[in-house]
Amino acid sequence: MSISSSHLRKRVLSGMRPTGKLHLGNYMGALYNWVRLQREYECYFFIADWHALTTDYADTSQVKENTREVILDFLGAGLDPELCTMFVQSHVKQHAELFLLFTMITPLGWLERVPTYKEQQENITGKDLSTYGFLGYPLLQSADILIYQADFVPVGQDQVAHVELTREVARRFNQFYPKQASASSEESAVLPEPQVLLTPSPKLPGTDGRKMSKSYGNTILLTDPEPVVRQKLKPMVTDPARIRRTDPGNPEVCPVFDLHKVFSSAETQQKAREGCTTAGIGCIECKSWVADAVVAELAPIQERRSKYESNPGLVTDILEEGKRRATARAEQTMREVRAAVGLGE
Repeated sequence: MSISSSHLRKRVLSGMRPTGKLHLGNYMGALYNWVRLQREYECYFFIADWHALTTDYADTSQVKENTREVILDFLGAGLDPELCTMFVQSHVKQHAELFLLFTMITPLGWLERVPTYKEQQENITGKDLSTYGFLGYPLLQSADILIYQADFVPVGQDQVAHVELTREVARRFNQFYPKQASASSEESAVLPEPQVLLTPSPKLPGTDGRKMSKSYGNTILLTDPEPVVRQKLKPMVTDPARIRRTDPGNPEVCPVFDLHKVFSSAETQQKAREGCTTAGIGCIECKSWVADAVVAELAPIQERRSKYESNPGLVTDILEEGKRRATARAEQTMREVRAAVGLGE
């Protein structure tokens, strides 16, 4: 299926901040699903470099390099430029234009009640987040989605509130600026309200047992070579009740077994479960089996990535083509938006 048949499919939009090389949590939480979705939907996947500035505006020195790393991981994970559109957010200026129009009509209270607003202000230390950009970043997210008149937004449960805000913004815009019905078509909204596409996101702990996150320093990167993967997994926390080699363990409270559930075969999971509960194996052996499975998962990703890494011109071309496609679709929406608002040329 090529991108040319995309008009027959429902449209999906999602993005990711450029925080540098991606890790297994990013992969299983989003990318793994995106790779499947590109065959079923007309997909737009972008690198949200403007969003990176909402928290890291004081130091932008790494944004360009981090963006490059993320697109390489997108391609390594299996996103195909023949099947989906990949682009950098700031390359499509229409996002900013629609965001500006949304700022005119969105009540402050809507933004202040977004769950992550106060949460991030409390948890991100050492940065002044009392900025207009940080308060408004959910509105920029709304513009990202609505500029493509997306049907679906693939998210985990924790992001549903952001999509609901987008639906409210679309509703308010459509109330203020209804689309005029033409003689040949019924009246319809300029900005259709997107639906949530809840995507499965397995529990993926980091090496310290907490959620895998760069801020915790507990990640396994998609680019980590085999010796590094094994080295990172060796000291990984296990069932705290299993102190001695002879103590039986409980796989259901062991972070290592959580990784087995995601990456290991049913046969290996059974072997690990049995060995753990009977104290038939030690934790080191169990970790070596999960390392085998993780390394096997990463091998094709790293192989694909290295091909693109050695051909930077091809990556530039992919992003240029993505910019062209995304800009054309975004401008189509903006022509309708400008006409509805009364700003049409």
